[in-house]
Amino acid sequence: MLLTPSYIQAERATDKSITPHFGLLICQIINLLTRQPDPNLEHTAYRKYRESTPSIPVRLSMISIFFLIFASMTKYADVILPLPLEGLFTYSLAPGMEEQVKQGVRVQVPLGKSKSYTALAVRVHEEKPQFEVKEVIQVLDKKPVLLPQQYRLWQWISSYYLSPIGDVYKAALPSGLKAEDGFRPRTEAYITLVDNCCNEATLHHVFNSLSRAEKQQQVLNCFLRLSHWDSLQDDEPKEAIVEITKEELINESHCNVAVLKALIDRKILRVYYKEVGRLNDGEAAQPNQIKALNAAQLEAYNGILFEMLKKNVVLLHGVTSSGKTEIYIHLIQKALDDKQQVLYLLPEIALTVQIMTRLKRVFGNRLGIYHSKYSDAERVEIWQKQLSDNPYDVILGARSAVFLPFQRLGLVIIDEEHESSFKQQDPAPRYHARSAAIVLAGYYGAKTLLGTATPSMESYYNARTGKYGLVQLTTRYKDIALPEIEVVDVKDLRRRKIMKGMFSPQLLAAIREALAKGEQVILFQNRRGFAPMVECKVCGWVPKCTNCDVSLTLHKNMNQLTCHYCGYTYSVPTQCPNCESNELRGRGYGTEKVEDEIARLFPEARIARMDLDTTRTRNAYERLIGDFSSGKTNMLIGTQMVSKGLDFDKVSVVGILNADSMLNYPDFRAYEQAFMMMAQVSGRAGRKGKQGKVFLQTGQADLPVIRQVMANDYQAFYNDLLEERKAFSYPPFHHLVYVYVKHAKEQVADSASMELGYRLRQSFGSRVLGPDKPAVARVKTMHIRKIIIKLENGIDQQKVRQHLRYAQQQLLQDKRYATLQVFYDVDPQ
Repeated sequence: MLLTPSYIQAERATDKSITPHFGLLICQIINLLTRQPDPNLEHTAYRKYRESTPSIPVRLSMISIFFLIFASMTKYADVILPLPLEGLFTYSLAPGMEEQVKQGVRVQVPLGKSKSYTALAVRVHEEKPQFEVKEVIQVLDKKPVLLPQQYRLWQWISSYYLSPIGDVYKAALPSGLKAEDGFRPRTEAYITLVDNCCNEATLHHVFNSLSRAEKQQQVLNCFLRLSHWDSLQDDEPKEAIVEITKEELINESHCNVAVLKALIDRKILRVYYKEVGRLNDGEAAQPNQIKALNAAQLEAYNGILFEMLKKNVVLLHGVTSSGKTEIYIHLIQKALDDKQQVLYLLPEIALTVQIMTRLKRVFGNRLGIYHSKYSDAERVEIWQKQLSDNPYDVILGARSAVFLPFQRLGLVIIDEEHESSFKQQDPAPRYHARSAAIVLAGYYGAKTLLGTATPSMESYYNARTGKYGLVQLTTRYKDIALPEIEVVDVKDLRRRKIMKGMFSPQLLAAIREALAKGEQVILFQNRRGFAPMVECKVCGWVPKCTNCDVSLTLHKNMNQLTCHYCGYTYSVPTQCPNCESNELRGRGYGTEKVEDEIARLFPEARIARMDLDTTRTRNAYERLIGDFSSGKTNMLIGTQMVSKGLDFDKVSVVGILNADSMLNYPDFRAYEQAFMMMAQVSGRAGRKGKQGKVFLQTGQADLPVIRQVMANDYQAFYNDLLEERKAFSYPPFHHLVYVYVKHAKEQVADSASMELGYRLRQSFGSRVLGPDKPAVARVKTMHIRKIIIKLENGIDQQKVRQHLRYAQQQLLQDKRYATLQVFYDVDPQ
């Protein structure tokens, strides 16, 4: 019988990480190796023990067995690395780490010879891999940063959208959580007295020493007043001491940093730092600010609640300016009364500015904002707050907010659900936030509300066939009439030489009248820049990007040509490099050229432009929308950003300058997206007080879709498009998967795509179309080929993914394709 040394017994009692079995095995090995008598044992007992001890060879064998037992008890962690790699990676855990590592905790792990990464542990087990594993370097969290429902969502996105889970990790977590030293808490400098100056006598002495330093005396006086140290009596302050920031002291005393530094160098004042949050929590919630619903809104509200008793997803189809946001606010308040959290998704950051103001007024510090224009540190703090005991009850955000942790999610609202901006394009994962949010809500047992004036074909089909609940709101708030839409046939006007530029006479007259009355105008052109291309009028030379198969867009204000795919820039040439002609002219027009022309035609107008070039920062959105809302600007020129749910009181005229550019786009969704954009931007007119006027300029005035926009007849548009989609096997009757092949060499891209197409046809037959060149066949020097797979509804998606993965693996085994990239776009927009 082997006895446990007393120090092992004590260690076992204090350290729970050493299991009884583990401690016993340690003491057995110590006994076998040392054979030294334990002073706590009787000599006779030890003699019997020694006589029963095996010989040295036997003992060595036993030691080997014990070490094998130790090895078999080692625990392992499966982790996700923030790299575009398939599957999980396994690392061993050092003794003592077993209790620290659990699902959702970040760990630092080695990879390769010298690199290390912040990985996420998702499973701890005792299954020894059949390969050599490295050890986890350190555990970075005491509590998980990823909740189980979030991990389930990651797995679903990875599987459904055929994307490595490492890409999901990269997209989901803020950068500050993907590096062990990436997040720095925000600190602020505070000023206080040094310890030996905190009494009345010393302060009198200090002031005497500053008799020739008047500015330093002023600063010290200001500090004592602000902090209440001037209330000292008998070395005890009579008022509570207030902490003073360095910035506050400098501002209040009107001193410069040098004067303050002098007081610090004299050991009179000292600086200390405190961690402060970056989040502006604002005021307390004020539910009394919620407006009463009118009869139509109340009917829709009750209809939504009734439908949610039967369905997990409900579509609210409400015309523009019908007051959908007010219904959302009532639903949010009901969820909060039920102790639930709410996720409110919007397609564009621009929309959060106006809606944030409305929600802040009601929900105050219970509301959090989350989108890509926030700094990484702010996003980390929001993430950590959502994991805390006092999380935000309502999160308002764009696409990425779907990844935030929620502890008691009860309601998801997806506003403007039709918007293609909800679909992530590049980089991977190419997920749709609407679908991901519905799946996430299902994991929590929450309800989802989709809201829009122009539903997507898929959502409306799901509602009409009973998969989703459907509630309709057909009247505008305060019964304001829908805008009058006048179709302007620019083809006819140009033929008769009545119209030369980009503005029809009807539109110009309406703009002039609106400005004279103090009203506002929105002009919509869905292309940024000055001109889509520059062309030599003599030889036809067009400057193109060296990296991509596209012409360069002219940006006149920056005097440069820019590629909107890779960012390549090229100085505007003074003459044609091909024929040396000076006849270089821009063709077409973007928002920048529209702005120039309006400024020339209406010098009295106060113009703002809203496109990607003018809204690269969060403050830019707020400034542009704030200025237009307050009337500082009276004309807003923009791309699709101006079509998305913005609410302006004084807009009486909207101009859609070129509907044909949307209608003629080579994509099966072109008409759907054109109808939605035209209907949405038209809805910005006449929202309060009077009926607005919309001028829709097109060269295809006879198209049915144009007449349907004029009549605001979504049902007729839906019925026509549904028949077309059914005939040609498109959504909502089929699912689409685009398979892309990319390579630096065109010949390799061609041969690989042909071979992959052949392999896919072995599994999917005539469902496979292509390969073919996409509209832009070279981007960032990489040649691209595209294969389309049309999958009927009800097909086994899991088997589809298995066949796709197998075909890809077989292809990449060929050494010719070692550097080939294959990726997927599931349910493309």
